[in-house]
Amino acid sequence: MSPVLDTAFVPPRDREEVVRHAVWDSLVAVDIDHGPAAEDISVRIGLGAVGPLRFCSARASAVTVRRTRQLARVDEEPAVFLGLQVTGTSLVVQNGRECALGPGELAVYESISPYTLLFDEGVDHHFLRFPRALLALPDRLLRETSTVTLGSDNPLVDLAFTYFSQLSVSDRLQDSTHGDAIVEPSVELLRAVLTSQHGNSSLTRGPLEATLSLRITHYIRQHLAEPDLSAARIAAAHDISVRHLYAVLSRSGISLGDWIRTRRLAECRRELAGPNGGRRTIAAIGRSWGFVDATHFSKAFKRAYAITPRDWREQNRPRSSA
Repeated sequence: MSPVLDTAFVPPRDREEVVRHAVWDSLVAVDIDHGPAAEDISVRIGLGAVGPLRFCSARASAVTVRRTRQLARVDEEPAVFLGLQVTGTSLVVQNGRECALGPGELAVYESISPYTLLFDEGVDHHFLRFPRALLALPDRLLRETSTVTLGSDNPLVDLAFTYFSQLSVSDRLQDSTHGDAIVEPSVELLRAVLTSQHGNSSLTRGPLEATLSLRITHYIRQHLAEPDLSAARIAAAHDISVRHLYAVLSRSGISLGDWIRTRRLAECRRELAGPNGGRRTIAAIGRSWGFVDATHFSKAFKRAYAITPRDWREQNRPRSSA
């Protein structure tokens, strides 16, 4: 996502007010206390939306964000916020609880209660706003899973962090032509994270099934370079049968073999054209992405891109200036 606000282009005397208006208008009404003096305030914010979901991706100097009791009382649409810590650390405080977030961790908190977000080291964070009604989760479950550090002990968190991080910054994903297709899996993925964290098996089954295709493709991407990646292994990793695996992917319009091969070839193509593409043999690059047979790799590459791997690499080789 391209930043829509960069205080480098705002006079120092106006920076606090400009940032406050941007956050209030696009996300939520909060008090913002900047750590540095006005001339040292640095904020880059990218904003986006897909249907009822709103996103804010921010990098900034040290700041404290407070949702006061007065502001929480006048909230027009109760919302649940999802915060993703990219680098550094932050602290979320709400309802007498606090949680510290490190890189790759996330937490939820609600707009209907006062909260404080502390970014003493600066901000490198994604904020996502979900209408509370859209999640359709019991009040007690939301209370018990809010202001809790969600990390690697929950296997769905890694998927959620990767997915929501990409969604927060991708103009293409947020394009209106993709919006309708994104809202439902986004809601169901967050539901799956929270219900699994809560341990409510009756509520977990629906979201887990709804996000199964997303979790499967995420798993494949993580293990794409491994030559033993197979339907049986993928199915076992998700506690389903191979038949169920193919049925789930088919509903999403995915042919497993073609999907894996296409993405492996794309990675080979990227690597061959990169600055280090000439440092390894073509066969070695193919093997590193699961193509154990060099001849098969070359034929598959040419069939996909109408050019051999060797010619593609030569075409993209840096030319020395005369």
